[in-house]
Amino acid sequence: MDIISEVDKSWTLFLDRDGVINEEKKEDYIKNWNEFKFYPGVKDALKTFSDIFGTIVMVTNQRGVGKGLMTAQDLTIIHENMLSEIASAGGRVDKIFYCPSLDNNCFERKPNPGMAHQAKKGFPQIDFSKGIMIGNKLSDMGFGRNAGLYTIYVDTTNPEVPSPHPQIDFRCSNLAAAAEYIKKVVTKS
Repeated sequence: MDIISEVDKSWTLFLDRDGVINEEKKEDYIKNWNEFKFYPGVKDALKTFSDIFGTIVMVTNQRGVGKGLMTAQDLTIIHENMLSEIASAGGRVDKIFYCPSLDNNCFERKPNPGMAHQAKKGFPQIDFSKGIMIGNKLSDMGFGRNAGLYTIYVDTTNPEVPSPHPQIDFRCSNLAAAAEYIKKVVTKS
């Protein structure tokens, strides 16, 4: 039986940002709101997820801040605008956690599970066994595994990752397809 059929309001959705919510810049960073472009269907997907999941958090590595290519305030402006557009479309993200560290061994930096533990501190109801991580990189899938989450890989930027893969539980083309799949499975059960 597919674990997705068990999803209800007691579940938490963890989402990556760049390459999942918005177009990713190859070998670069989204440094201001003008560079931020939602993928088609993402706002509708977040509306769908808002109807299904009790908690939705975003977990994003933001090395551009750590490198001084943008400020934490620049990132805040991006996130405030993003959240406003998502809310205007009927969706929500309850909290955004980000890691600016340049150190790959930093506990907060994906694939390490630090941001999942930050989320649990802020939302004590989070149960990692009732959590799903959606991302576009193996570091997202590693984060999911390290936190004990079900993992969904989207092919938006790295479709060359082989399938099956031990860190990937389910795979689809993009966030909109993931939302449609979860909605279909949940409404059938």
